[in-house]
Amino acid sequence: MKKITLILTCFLLLIVAKSGLAQPKEKWPELEAFHEVMSKTFHPAEEGKLDPIKTRSYEMVQKAIAWKNSTAPAGYDKNAVTKTLKKLVKGAKELNNMVQRNAADNEIKEELTELHEVFHEITEKCKSGDHH
Repeated sequence: MKKITLILTCFLLLIVAKSGLAQPKEKWPELEAFHEVMSKTFHPAEEGKLDPIKTRSYEMVQKAIAWKNSTAPAGYDKNAVTKTLKKLVKGAKELNNMVQRNAADNEIKEELTELHEVFHEITEKCKSGDHH
């Protein structure tokens, strides 16, 4: 019985030690910067408030480009998201063009919603290392 208790104790200590060694993934600053603009424009748009995206659409393009051109921190697989980041930049540019040409609000909201879905597609691919 003492041997079983000793083995179980060692096993539990090993599990605790191993989980303590797991390092959290670094933040990807450009992902966080893009997310900040996306969240402050998309959520108001869901409520019919499009002024935030209309005033920040160019900033969104700049954040998308910066993210695409950035170096992924340890723990992220940039190759897994490169194609989708290009799609994000293209969508952000299109959205900005729509804002600049005063497209209808429903068209802007639709494009922003599609861009939001692309953003989540990227973050899901980033999750392979535990990020959202």
